[in-house]
Parts: sequence; structure tokens; C-alpha cells
Amino acid sequence: MARFGLPALLCTLAVLNALLQAAELKSKSCSEVRRLYVSKGFNKNDAPLHEINGDHLKICPQGSTCCSQEMEEKYSLQSKDDFKSVVSEQCNHLQAVFASRYKKFDEFFKELLENAEKSLNDMFVKTYGHLYMQNSELFKDLFVELKRYYVVGNVNLEEMLNDFWARLLERMFRLVNSQYHFTDEYLECVSKYTEQLKPFGDVPRKLKLQVTRAFVAARTFAQGLAVAGDVVSKVSVVNPTAQCTHALLKMIYCSHCRGLVTVKPCYNYCSNIMRGCLANQGDLDFEWNNFIDAMLMVAERLEGPFNIESVMDPIDVKISDAIMNMQDNSVQVSQKVFQGCGPPKPLPAGRISRSISESAFSARFRPHHPEERPTTAAGTSLDRLVTDVKEKLKQAKKFWSSLPSNVCNDERMAAGNGNEDDCWNGKGKSRYLFAVTGNGLANQGNNPEVQVDTSKPDILILRQIMALRVMTSKMKNAYNGNDVDFFDTSDESSGEGSGSGCEYQQCPSEFDYNATDHAGKSANEKADSAGVRPGAQAYLLTAFCILFLVMQREWR
Repeated sequence: MARFGLPALLCTLAVLNALLQAAELKSKSCSEVRRLYVSKGFNKNDAPLHEINGDHLKICPQGSTCCSQEMEEKYSLQSKDDFKSVVSEQCNHLQAVFASRYKKFDEFFKELLENAEKSLNDMFVKTYGHLYMQNSELFKDLFVELKRYYVVGNVNLEEMLNDFWARLLERMFRLVNSQYHFTDEYLECVSKYTEQLKPFGDVPRKLKLQVTRAFVAARTFAQGLAVAGDVVSKVSVVNPTAQCTHALLKMIYCSHCRGLVTVKPCYNYCSNIMRGCLANQGDLDFEWNNFIDAMLMVAERLEGPFNIESVMDPIDVKISDAIMNMQDNSVQVSQKVFQGCGPPKPLPAGRISRSISESAFSARFRPHHPEERPTTAAGTSLDRLVTDVKEKLKQAKKFWSSLPSNVCNDERMAAGNGNEDDCWNGKGKSRYLFAVTGNGLANQGNNPEVQVDTSKPDILILRQIMALRVMTSKMKNAYNGNDVDFFDTSDESSGEGSGSGCEYQQCPSEFDYNATDHAGKSANEKADSAGVRPGAQAYLLTAFCILFLVMQREWR
């Protein structure tokens, strides 16, 4: 039996060796890795059929691997594209929301002005006929200036309205005293008595307050929607740093090199990489949330006392009421003007026009019936528009601090939260052990996955932060009823009279909005709000100061 021992042993060893080689060949097959690599449009000749030595790899773990040097380089570019695509998808949706709402508001406001002008023209033609047609440019100029304010700004609404009433007084004073000749100097004297005599009653004061507050709120709100969309559009274009790209490659494709093509990155692992790659975007969150709060407060004003629809829809009635007041008080007004400006010169007998007091102005403007007017502009109403956009604004809050998590929630980027053991942790298929760092640049000093230079904030992000600050400041002024560029310092800003919309409710005298709620946050979120501010404050303050004048000019 001894003589059969050695051959039997050798035979056994040969069989075992063959079995081990077969198993080894099976385990080293890279066919699935190769198939997925080719499916992305890459050259199949880059991919080995079986595992090779990985000493050539620069980022992915070395040792036995299914990745050649060419594969690692192409995977690096692909991981960057994948990241930019997912971030862009998240941001594009929000940008589209703001763009569509801005378009609807813009269309609504412009059509509302067109409807109001047409309604006034139609009513005044019926009521005053040829007399109105001779003076229609005065009213056209009023709407031209209102449209110019909404579209361009740079119009002092208070001065513009004062000028309108002064010009209207000059025209009417001539008409009700058509037997006299008035020089331009005399009419200039007449206009000085506008405030003292109040020939149009209280209509100009109330209408000035209503129009100023409503137009400032409407224009500022529409501008805010445009600014929000612009900020999102600019920030959505991400350019990963070299360190971020290395981390993305390691997270998304290095598992393929190990043959783990179905194993997705661990959720917390993805979170750390996203917070590192999106560190600068995280710094937007504080100012973004303040901006959203300000927009919501102005939206409430648009629904209530500063509703531009309720101001513009009956503007023809209000102006006609003012004209009727002037007619009723024409004798008293004329006598007081003659006392202050001196007696006018009568026209020659052949040129005296008959008085229009009992003729041209004898017809009263018919009562306002809302059902006779167009019920909407642009196929909707302001209330419906505001209700819709308020919901979208609430959903947009904390967008930037939530962006890393939202990216990782994409099934293309990471495994679910509940799959903590069977996921890729950057080295193998196992649990990810590191804690998740906070959001924002200042919190990335201890990021275990991405090296981030916390001393160099992104200049583009700083510009967007300043843009949000400037717009938030404008929102505060609009909320308080002040013109964004021309502040109302008169007594009318107190909210007195029906024009304020605050007769039966108290309007706050200063902006008071709900700041971002910090209660109930996780430890990581608390680190975001607590850590990002002090760490970067000293550095950012100087940059903010430099950018302030630039951005203030840009967003006016």
C-alpha cells in the first residue's frame, strides 16, 4: 500500500490544484464589469477579461482589479458628469418653478395694466366724450409711467402721481373757467394750491397710497421670483475640484474595479462626499431662507392690503370720482385760487366759451359693477397666483442644506438609508463608520472623504449670497409699504385711510418675518447652522462689503 501512497498523493494534489485554478479563474472574471463599461460607450479593449494587478491605479484601491489605467481615467470623467447631471436635475426643477411663476406673474401684471387702461378709456369716452378725447394723453401718460415703473423701475411713484393730479387740475380749472385766459405762470400758481384746497377731495391721497404700496409690492415680488430663478440657475452649474472628482470616482466606480457592480455606495459615505463637493452651495442656505421668508411675507401683503388687482380694477371709478369732486367744488376752488393768484383776464366777448359746468360734466360716471368688468387678467387672478407660489416657496426653503441628501437619495448615487451593511464604503462591501459632517464650507475641515480648502469661498456663491441679501432688503421695504428706491417719509406711510388697507386691521410698522426654524434639527443640521457662521464670518465679511455696491447696482 505504501508504494501506492506517493502516486495517490500526487494525483490528489493535481486534482485539488485543478479545482483551485478553476475556482480562481471564475472569481477573477471581469465580464460583467466589462459589459457595463462598454454600455457607457467606452472601448471594450480598455477592459480586461480577468482581474489584473492594480499597481497602476491612482485613486481606486490597488491589488487585484478589473480596471485598467484607461478605465480609471474614463471613470473619473464619467463620475464628474454623473455628479453634475444629478445636481443639475435637482436645481433645474426648482429653477423651472421660479421661471414659470415669474412668467405668470409678469403676464398677469402687464395684462392687468392693459385692462385697466382700456376700461378707463372706454368708460371715459362714454361719459365725457370729445372732452376726454382732447385730454386723453394725460391719462395715457399715467399708464405709461405705471408700466415703466413695473418694467424698469426708476420712477418715483409719489412724484409721478402728484404731477398727474397737478396736470389734471390745470386742465379742469381751464374748463370750469373757460371764460378766462390763463397763462402758464398762472396755472403754475393754481397747481400750488392743490394740497391746500383739495379740489379732488381725498381721492388723490388715498389712491397715491394704494398705488404706491401695491405697485412696489407687485414689482418687488416679481423681481424676487426672477432673482431666485437666476440664483438657482447660476449655482446649479457645478465644477468639481480635483479632490471632489477623486472622491466621486472612488464612490461611484471604484466598486466596479473590485467586481462589485451591483453594490451601491453607503448613504452616509455619499453624504460626506456631497457635503464636501457642495460645501460652497451649503453657505447659501442662511440667506436663501431669509429671502424665502421675506417673499412669503410680501405674498401675504399681495393677498391683503397691497393687492394690485383691487387697486387697478376700479381706478377709472376713483379718478372719475375725483373729477366729480372738482366739478362740485369748482366755484369755491376758483374763488380761493383767484384770491391767492389774482383775478384772471377775461377772454374777448367773441371767444368766451360756454361754461361746461352744466353741460360737459353734467353726466355722472355710472356706478361700478364688478360683474361688468373682466374678472381676470392672463386667465387667472392674483389670489390664485399668490396661493400657488406661496406653496412653492415653502417647498424651496432649506433647499441648499438639503441638496446633498437629495442627491444621495437618488438611486443612481447611493444605497438606501436602511442598507448600511451591504454597501460600498470606498474600500469594500461593508458598513461605513465615519460620522456625517455638517453643511457649509466651515464644516469641511474634518470631512473624512473630501479635502476642502475652507479658506477660499467660491466668488460666484458670494455674489449670489449678496444678491439674495439685496433682494431681501427690498422685500422688507416693500412689506412695509416703502418704495424700494424712493422711501415714503410722509405721514401717509402710517397706514391711515382706506388706501392703506389697514382700517380694520393693524399693519406692522416694521418688517417682522419668521426666521428659519432651528428647532428639532438633527445633530448634523445643528452643526450646519452653528458651525458655518463663526468659522467663515470674519473672512466673508470683507468679501461681502466689497461685493455689496456691485450687487446693489446689478439688482436695481
